[in-house]
This record gives sequence, C-alpha cells and structure tokens, in this order.
Amino acid sequence: MPGPRYPKSPISASPSSGATRRSALGLLLGTPLLSACAGVQQSLSQFSNPFSSSAPQPGPAGPPQQATTAGTGGVKVGLILPLSAAGNAGLAAQSMRNAAEMALAEFQNPNVQLLIKDDNGTPQGAQGGAQQAVDEGAEIILGPLFAQSVPAVAQVARTRGIPVMAFSTDASIAGRGVFLLSFLPESDVNRIVEYSASIGKRSFAALLPENAYGNVVEAAFKAAVPRRGGRVVAFEKFGGDRATPARTVAQALGSADALFIADDGDSVVAVADALTAAGANLRNIQLLGTGLWDNPRVYASQALQGGLYAAPDPAGFRAFSGRYRTKYGAEPVRTATLAYDAVALVAALARTQGTTRFSQDVLTNPSGFAGIDGLFRFRADGTNERGLAVMKVTTGGGVAVAGSPKSFGA
Repeated sequence: MPGPRYPKSPISASPSSGATRRSALGLLLGTPLLSACAGVQQSLSQFSNPFSSSAPQPGPAGPPQQATTAGTGGVKVGLILPLSAAGNAGLAAQSMRNAAEMALAEFQNPNVQLLIKDDNGTPQGAQGGAQQAVDEGAEIILGPLFAQSVPAVAQVARTRGIPVMAFSTDASIAGRGVFLLSFLPESDVNRIVEYSASIGKRSFAALLPENAYGNVVEAAFKAAVPRRGGRVVAFEKFGGDRATPARTVAQALGSADALFIADDGDSVVAVADALTAAGANLRNIQLLGTGLWDNPRVYASQALQGGLYAAPDPAGFRAFSGRYRTKYGAEPVRTATLAYDAVALVAALARTQGTTRFSQDVLTNPSGFAGIDGLFRFRADGTNERGLAVMKVTTGGGVAVAGSPKSFGA
C-alpha cells in the first residue's frame, strides 16, 4: 500500500478545512478518520504479547522527568508514559511521546494541548501524573503503557468522569471508561479464523502456550471457530515440553485441514520443529498464526513457509517510520503508532464533535476510526476490534494475501 488509504462509507463528508493528508481527513458515519495506513516493521511480538521476553518491562527507573506540554489548544489532554523507566520501557515511552507530538504537528492547527506526565514506570507515578493532569483540566487521559498502572489512573479519572485511552494489552483492565488502544490478540484470532473459514477450512487443530497469553487466545479461538461453522478436532497446550503435545496433535492432523499455533517467533519455530520430529508433514495442512508471527525467525523457517497470520498491513508503518525518521533521525518503536493515533483521534474529535467529543457514544461509534494501523473501534466494554490484513509467511517476509477491511461489519 504505497500511499494513504481511506475507508469508504455511503455517508462521508469533506475533510475539515486545513487538515493535511496525513491527519484527520474526513468523517465515517459522523466520526473522524485518521491517517489511514497500517503496518509492521519491528515485530509486534514485543508489544502484542505482554508475556514475551522481549516486551519492555518496568524496572529500576531514573529520576522522574519534569512535566511538559505540547500544543497550545484549549482542549487539554493528559498523556502518561514511563519516560524515565529503565531500559526498553523508557526508550519506548520516549518514542511514543515523539509520535504524539508528531501527530499534533501533522494535524494542522489542532485545538489540543498535551499535558505530558512521566509515571516513572510505577502505578504510584501514574496515579500522581493523572491527578496532575485532571487538576490542570484534562478532559481525557492517554496512557499509561503498563497494565499495572492503568487501574491507578482509572481511579483518578473516574472521580471526574474522564475517559482513559490506555496502551496496555491486558483486556482484563478495560471497562468503565477505560478503553484500550493496543494490539489485542482477540482481533488476530478472529481475523485468521474468519479468513480460514472463507477459504474452506472447517476442521482446526491448535497448539497454544500454557500461559496467560495462551489462555486469552484459547478463549478467543474456541469462540471464533464454531461461530464460523468450524470445529476443533485437536487442542493442546505446551510449556517447557513441546514434544509430548506435539506428538498428540501430529497424530490428529489427518482429520484437520488447518493448524493454529499462537506464540512468539522463537516458540513457533520450536513447535513446528517438534511437530516435524513427531512425523507431521506441515506442508499438507494450512498453518495459521497471530501477529506474533511477524518475526525474522518465522520467515526463515522452512517448516512455516506458506503459513498465514493476521496483522496490520505493513505499508502504513513504513510510511509512518519514514516521516518519523525525517523528523527525529531515529527509528520509532512499534507502539509509537498507538500514541500517534490516540493524539490524532482526540484532535479530530475535538475539531468535529463539540462538547460530546469524548463521550462514550462518540468513542464507541460502531463505524470506528482509521489510523496508522488500519481500522479500529472501541467496544462498550473498553476493548477494541481492529481491521487486520492476512499475511503469508515467505522467506522475504510477510506478504499480504487479503487486505485490511475498508469498513466494519455489524
């Protein structure tokens, strides 16, 4: 996808005067569109899977950074990030702040002022930052990044009736005014099962990790398969021992026409090797995965060639990364698009939705919004749904075989 792509709607409107091509560009059934591209360059695994060893984790932090502001508009928006947290967490937060400020710059003359607070990578810091933001007049809070800090922010926000748009992937903390703008595994599962059913796959086998991520994927998978007219003919979970569950699934593959393996790149390759060692011929079955498959190890695996997984289409992130590099002279982290989309969304809502701009009805509009990573919409329970592409594993990387949807169904 070489350039911006815009969802089409039977009810569309002209863009607001002065909006740039890379900012809010129109309305979809009365709600703003953000810059509409999607993509992956760095692996989604470090952010979609909070249990991945490569995920940025809170750790010993440096001195908290001073609060700053960006923009001069009248609509005040809190942005809470672990800016002084140690290691990858702090680096991710700095990149997300850059992306947030880039969104303000690309959304021409937004009536927004960001109140940027450093939570120091702790719930206590997040709560303090949220309190400062609401005391300074914030109408909505963006962030924090870590699940453990979201309830502390929500407690402050709820006392003022202010919504929170957090970046955590832990769906259990969503709800009651807390919306998650993140990559949730449920969207990956629903998309890949839906696509598989559309190409005639009806009998599914699955191998999932025995951890919290696997539990989330299991629930989504077991709900999605029968909803699409399929059945689960073999299901196993694995821990340190992959050989035993792999043998069990390998013996059942004769009655399956698709095999779903959901884990990060290193683990998926190890599972595929265990299945091959157990006698499975993986070329005779359609392999399926989640966005965690966007990993060089997966692309290099001969056993996984031709496998399909759901993820944002790569072009949008490439375009975003190019603009980010031009502005900051560095590569953005993968979660930077979340901060960009969050700020672009609140700027668009502030411009078009009047005093109801951050109400539950506006935020949960079923038509959703289009951002760097494609279509997304918030559910009433605070989780989100994303419009994802279906990618095929090749030695050169992921290749789209089905594009991202241009609109959501009912």
